Amino acid sequence: MDSVQKLYRLFLLLVIGGLAWNILPFLASVIVMLIFAFLFTTIFLQSVDTLERRIHSRGGSVLLILGSVITLGLWFFGSFIANLGSQIKVFTTKLQQEDFAINLEDLSNKSREYLPDFMGNMIPESAKIIATAKDSLGNVFQNILSLLGSAGSFFFVVVMVLIFTIILLIEYHDFKRTLVRFIPNKYLEIGLRTIYNIEQQISKYLRGQILAAGSVAILSIIGLFILNQTGANMTLIVFIGIIAGLANLIPMVGPFVGMIPAILIALMNNLGNDAAMAHQLFGVVPSPFFIMDIVFMFIIVQQIDNNFITPILVGESVGLHPMAVMIVLFIGGTMMGPLGMLFAIPAAGVLKVIISEMIFISKNSHLL
Repeated sequence: MDSVQKLYRLFLLLVIGGLAWNILPFLASVIVMLIFAFLFTTIFLQSVDTLERRIHSRGGSVLLILGSVITLGLWFFGSFIANLGSQIKVFTTKLQQEDFAINLEDLSNKSREYLPDFMGNMIPESAKIIATAKDSLGNVFQNILSLLGSAGSFFFVVVMVLIFTIILLIEYHDFKRTLVRFIPNKYLEIGLRTIYNIEQQISKYLRGQILAAGSVAILSIIGLFILNQTGANMTLIVFIGIIAGLANLIPMVGPFVGMIPAILIALMNNLGNDAAMAHQLFGVVPSPFFIMDIVFMFIIVQQIDNNFITPILVGESVGLHPMAVMIVLFIGGTMMGPLGMLFAIPAAGVLKVIISEMIFISKNSHLL
């Protein structure tokens, strides 16, 4: 009889697992939205609780804090798009000018002088560069239009994440009390401790990462401002710094993303400038258009972040060995790309808490 029950349970488990595996793709988008909503809830929960104690309104606290954040985000996005549009318009006008073609040809010739013959032959002629630039800009505009055309789905996801976040922030403590009711009295203390440790694990990690990203943004802005004082002729400095800080939230990949817009802006602003073309880093290393200066500056910022800022602000918030962190990031990146790398470390921290509590229960089950 016992063997029949075991076979029945195994069959039932396989059926449920098969159904879950088939249904999961349809629920994947909802699960991702709920994960984002939970992460945002963790970030804003303490602020909402603090404001609620002052104004005595949970809903008002949520709306004030989220409203302020959304307003600031929309202002930043709108200002960035407007300034980027102006930058592209100026660069497009430059492409149409005859003297620009002459300067670009000089750039091509000088670049060949700096490089070995086999690499110099790889540099295209100025006419081809201009044609490529025009085609690239046309592709950029087409991509922007296509993105705007498909913005409806992205807007829907953003709205749903916002709605889920508002609901979780308003009803968070009620959800938590409801969850606690399902825990048997025998495991109540362990269950409460597990929930508390998970909350602390995620909130400490996310807040530390946000502070570290803010620090990287400020350092990047300062570094770009210093480069401007030496003649780099950079624009959109604040926006580039903020992008660098936000990109820093994605481990390993983010640090390299921040320097790309800075290099593009430097090329747009300095093409045709002989002084910028002849510039040298430390007076020794050829750095046309301050490209090597920008790369060097971002390397310094990342070294400061990796060796001082992140260890202090994030510290041992997840308690994982550096090798384990690398493995977790690799698994997350392989499964879900940059998004997986973003979630990998906090997910591993939560799993570590659950495993630790299970080990504690197994070792002390005689006390329960």
